[in-house]
Amino acid sequence: MTRVLDKVALITGAGRGQGRSHAVRLAEEGADIIALDICAPVDGINYPMATPEDLELTRELVEKTGRRIVTAEVDIRERHALGEAVDAGVAELGGLDIVVANAGVATIAHWNEFPQAQWDAVIGTNITGTWNTLQATVPHLLERGAGSVIATASTAGLVGMPFLEPYAASKHAVIGLIRSLSIELAEQNIRFNAVCPTGVSGTGLDNSPGGEVIAAASERVRSAYLNAFEIQTVQTIDVSNAVLYLASDESRYVTGTAMSVDAGLVVL
Repeated sequence: MTRVLDKVALITGAGRGQGRSHAVRLAEEGADIIALDICAPVDGINYPMATPEDLELTRELVEKTGRRIVTAEVDIRERHALGEAVDAGVAELGGLDIVVANAGVATIAHWNEFPQAQWDAVIGTNITGTWNTLQATVPHLLERGAGSVIATASTAGLVGMPFLEPYAASKHAVIGLIRSLSIELAEQNIRFNAVCPTGVSGTGLDNSPGGEVIAAASERVRSAYLNAFEIQTVQTIDVSNAVLYLASDESRYVTGTAMSVDAGLVVL
């Protein structure tokens, strides 16, 4: 249980779901954690965000592993506040080695029925927020002389996904960002990769309105959501194990990749 022993990992969207799972999995393998989450509603998103109590549970679960954790409630769209939270966490834990830019939101609708607030929320969180996260954290990795950045993209960043146009656009952008940075900062020993899950159970989108839009579509259109394996979703731990691999020295020469954890969705 030492694959990231004595590393410091920062995870956004760590209040629940994939973010919490990543925090606990990395802690189990020896990392100290900086866990960030907005813990507040997001205008334009019609399902609940994580709560302060959710983030506190993440703290408790990490502490049970014996590792240290710093938490902060911060909106990754707010660059100044995010930078302050990152700097405070790094100062308390003594550095930064791993960044998991995980926070994200999604909405489901017909292409011409997305309100402006939904577009702004999805693009603002998923791509601008990811950019802000990297702007705040990569300088700390450079101080270490090496580091690993893992961004949560999606199968919707690799293929078209009907009724998810803002989300798909944002996740394609995340992959482009990661691939570009992997070239620019390779000489500084900073690795950049993305994970691309299919649907994941236990996330906020489970409770999102919009499933009826997909259900009412033709079989041909709905087929875009089919996995090769006969499962509808993967589990958070499946994605966390991929994140752990990309965070660890096992992947020391892996950079610029978009790793699918998709039960075969993109090959159908």
